[in-house]
Amino acid sequence: MLKIRAFRHFAFDDTKAFEQWADLNRHWLCVTDPSDGVDTAWLAETDVLIVLGGPMSAYDDEKYSWLADEKAFIQLALQQGIKVLGICLGAQMLAELLGGKVYRHSVKEIGWHRIERTGETHPWMTSMPEEFYSFQWHGDTFDLPPGAQWLARSGACGHQAFAWGDHVMGLQFHWETTPACIEQMLERWAVELIDSPYIQSAEQIRAEYARSSDSFRLLYALLDRLAAS
Repeated sequence: MLKIRAFRHFAFDDTKAFEQWADLNRHWLCVTDPSDGVDTAWLAETDVLIVLGGPMSAYDDEKYSWLADEKAFIQLALQQGIKVLGICLGAQMLAELLGGKVYRHSVKEIGWHRIERTGETHPWMTSMPEEFYSFQWHGDTFDLPPGAQWLARSGACGHQAFAWGDHVMGLQFHWETTPACIEQMLERWAVELIDSPYIQSAEQIRAEYARSSDSFRLLYALLDRLAAS
């Protein structure tokens, strides 16, 4: 049994995909909001740390004072060899902590977009298709940290996935997002749905909700390999 801790950064972020996978495989999963505080004692009982997305930026330390404590916790997890999976904001924080740079991208990427692998291989991504679609909602991007393995890209964003060693991976895209969560995003962040080459309309996004099933399948395959590694 793995002990998994997930950091969730906004209340309506739906962790259903992780909960279902953990229940199916009889792993322990605890979802916490790092803005409520983190405790380094958790590291002793954490095999896997999952850092999810959020509306804030990785460089918003002055605006969100708790980000510094979360980053310090993640840094300790990296130093201790704990398996870490970062998604969107989580991937950007990993990139920063490992020596890369996170910054505002020239475009926003919102909706279901095609992602292609770079040809690099990694144990956690074995048997993944060379191309797939995934949900995206981000305006920031990052430079790969020194020593990172570049795994995937999209038309709008060159750095969609990277690995660092055999125990750290960052994904810019959202395999875990549910239609219920997206509906909340569409309602609360509707102002971001402007006319832009890489931003789909609400109607386009809803029309492709069936892609969620494929995304869950790919996420579960990655988690299976993470657990076995």
